[in-house]
Amino acid sequence: MTTYSINEAAKLFNVTPHTLRYYDKEGLLPYIERTPGGKRVFKQSDLDSLKIIECLKQSGMPIKEIKHFIEWCSEGDSTLQQRYDMFLERKASVEAQMEELQRTMEVIEHKCRYYRAALDAGTEAIHKRSKII
Repeated sequence: MTTYSINEAAKLFNVTPHTLRYYDKEGLLPYIERTPGGKRVFKQSDLDSLKIIECLKQSGMPIKEIKHFIEWCSEGDSTLQQRYDMFLERKASVEAQMEELQRTMEVIEHKCRYYRAALDAGTEAIHKRSKII
């Protein structure tokens, strides 16, 4: 079985070892094993858990709520509905974020076209409306 040190696991997820220690301290990694010297040893199942934790974190979920999810997983099938509902809520949240990012991208693309045209013409004067930053 392949195992990973905290530094190796941190590198795989582009986080710091401190972040992984924090996750462990907060109860997000309840199954992490330790060497006799006390060093954390990450197995593939731990990396799989980290992938979900990082996904939830990137979706904007607070650590406290991620911990609830981890606890639900530990409770087994009796919490399937809660976990499903949580992922439906995350999906809706991410979709809303994506829509907001799309609106942001539209403004950025507009300004790229605006400045490309101004550069090609050598002046912003080609834009007849009032100058907007």
